Amino acid sequence: MNFLSNKVALGVLLGIIVAFFVTFGGWIGLMWLVLFAAIGGVVGAQLDGKLDLAALISATSGRGRS
Repeated sequence: MNFLSNKVALGVLLGIIVAFFVTFGGWIGLMWLVLFAAIGGVVGAQLDGKLDLAALISATSGRGRS
């Protein structure tokens, strides 16, 4: 399996790279890394079809699809 074909893993990797270039070291740097990795993972999961953000948002807001 090609690592770059998995959009979740690629999203997390890109998030880590962006966080690394935004800030270096310290606890703040660690928090940026976690934030960008999580965002990249969610975006990758959405693009892979493993996560449906529209259904998740409608379920949490109390407005179901009728």
